[in-house]
Order: sequence, then structure tokens, then C-alpha cells
Amino acid sequence: MKSKEIGRTGNIYYVVIFLLIGAIILSAVYSVSIGQVNIPFKQTMDILLHSLTNGRLGSLDQVESESYLNIILQVRMPRVIYALLIGMGLSLCGTVMQAVVQNPLADPYILGISSGASLGATFAILVGFGSGAFLSQFGVAFGAFVGAIFASIAVLVLSSIGGKATSVKLVLSGVVLGALCSSFSSLIIFFANNAEGIKSVTFWSMGSLASSSWDRTPIMAVIVLLGCGMFLFQHRVLNTMLLGDESAITLGINLSAFRKLYMVITALITGTMVAYAGMIGFVGLIIPHISRGIFGADHKRLVPGALLLGGLFLIWADILSRILIHNVELPIGIITSVIGSPLFIYMIVKKGYNFGG
Repeated sequence: MKSKEIGRTGNIYYVVIFLLIGAIILSAVYSVSIGQVNIPFKQTMDILLHSLTNGRLGSLDQVESESYLNIILQVRMPRVIYALLIGMGLSLCGTVMQAVVQNPLADPYILGISSGASLGATFAILVGFGSGAFLSQFGVAFGAFVGAIFASIAVLVLSSIGGKATSVKLVLSGVVLGALCSSFSSLIIFFANNAEGIKSVTFWSMGSLASSSWDRTPIMAVIVLLGCGMFLFQHRVLNTMLLGDESAITLGINLSAFRKLYMVITALITGTMVAYAGMIGFVGLIIPHISRGIFGADHKRLVPGALLLGGLFLIWADILSRILIHNVELPIGIITSVIGSPLFIYMIVKKGYNFGG
């Protein structure tokens, strides 16, 4: 009887996964169809099929304008892929960090990564690397990435002082480093005599997918997908982290070493995403909770579900950022916060919700 119930549950899980994949595909097609120039859905499908199959499927005879090809393939498709990858990456990092620090309020930015990235980006925008410097060609993305990585390394070092890194020490170290980086960012802004630069820092801190391009996509795709591939096979360790260090010792698992490894990988993923798209909040916080409510606390099912839900969520957040106000693109971080805050409040007051399952 019990095996039959497990089988039925497994079948439902795979049905939900396939439904999410289908929803992502349809949402992606819809996303590239709309904007300041609305393209009919059928023509969008023809263009995409023709492009993806190298002309074997889809006809361009019914496409009204050649400009539709450039709009879809060169402008909107990289943006959709950006949204999918960043949504997957933030959800993955949020799921992992909640297990690493055993805290349901953890997100990808809890360890000072966001503050470190903000400091690096603020420095790049308002101070710069010098017009003749080699690093100047990388600009804001380079500054944000370096800031995020240095903040993560500092948290690792600080949390390891006086013994092994525990979940409590990691959180406290992240809070301290985050406050320190934020104060230095504020100091740079205070002394900067650059109104346009301050405006750029503010806009960057809200998050945006406007900088998406095919040139930048491969780097992000490799880092995010490699991270996803690795954590899909780490469910046993992630489940053990929820049980605590004492249970891990009896199972022969060194959680301290895994915490450091997972922190380095999540910092690399988060730093890359923040460097290219700025600060996009709440995705890594609420999506793991929603996924846990749907798929349960077992990371073998939770991680794939969170990846797909995160990608779908950010695609739709990007759609809303472009269509809510006519001819105006809202920063996507505002959309995710407006949607995420009520959802998270609902989950807090919902009776019977439990972090562990």
C-alpha cells in the first residue's frame, strides 16, 4: 500500500515538472511577442521555429516586417534567457543557503554578497578604475563581481576564526560584513560629486535585464548551469544540513567543509548574476518556500522544482516590468519586491507552515 502511494506521489511530481517546463516555454514565447512593438503570437512562433530548426520548420512568408526578426532574435530572446537563468540561479542559491545556515529567512544575499557587490559597483561607477586602466573596460560588472567575491571570502575567513564555521557564525559574519560594505558605499556616494553616477548606482541597485545580450549570455549560462548540475546531485548533504551537525557526525558527513564549498559556489553564481543584472530581491527568498510547499523538504525534488519555478517567476516579472506602464520599463527588482513581500507575509501567517517540511 505504501509503495503505491509513493508511486502516485512520484507520478504527480513528474506531471508538475512537465507542466512547469511547458509553462516556461509558453511564457518565453509570449515574452518575446510583447513590448513597445507587439508581434502577433503566430508570427513569433514561425520566427522561433524557423530559427531553432534552421529553416526546416516555420515559415517566414507570413511575417509582416523584417524588423520583427531582429527584435525577437537579437533583443528579446537574450532577455528571456537572462530572466530564465537568473531566476534559476537565485532560486538555487536561496534553496542552498537556507539549508546551509538552517534559516528559513536566508537568501542568496544573506552572507554580505549583495553589499559587497553594491560596494564594487558603486566604486566602479563613481570612482572608476581610471580611463587608461586595463580594468576600466569591464566597468560595473567587474566591480560588482569582485566586490561580491571579496565579501564572500571575508565572511568565510571571519566565520572560521576560533574553530569551524557554523551556520550561526556564517549568518553573523554576513551581517557584519554587509553593514561594513554598505557604510563604505554610502561614504563613496556622500563624497561623490556626480549626480548622473549616483542615479546610475540607484538604478543598478533596483535590478534590470536591459543589459542582456548574446555576448554576455554564455558566461552566465555556463556558471549558472554548472552550479545547477552540481547541486542536483547534492540532495543527500543538503537534507543532512537540515538535521544539524550532530546528526551529520553520526552519518560521517563533514558539514563544515561542505558549507564552505557551497558558499564559494553560491557566491560565484550570485556574484555573476548581480554583476550583470544588479540587485533582484525576494526571488531567492520566496521561491524556495513556495517550492517546499509544493514538492516537500526533500532536496532531491525541491531543487529541480525551485529551479523551474524561479525561472518561470522571473520571466513573468520581466514581462510585468515592461507592460505595466506604457513605454516605460520598471526596474525588475521593484516588481519582484512588490510580488514577493505579500507572498512572504502570507507564508509567515499561514498556519501549519514548517521550514523542515
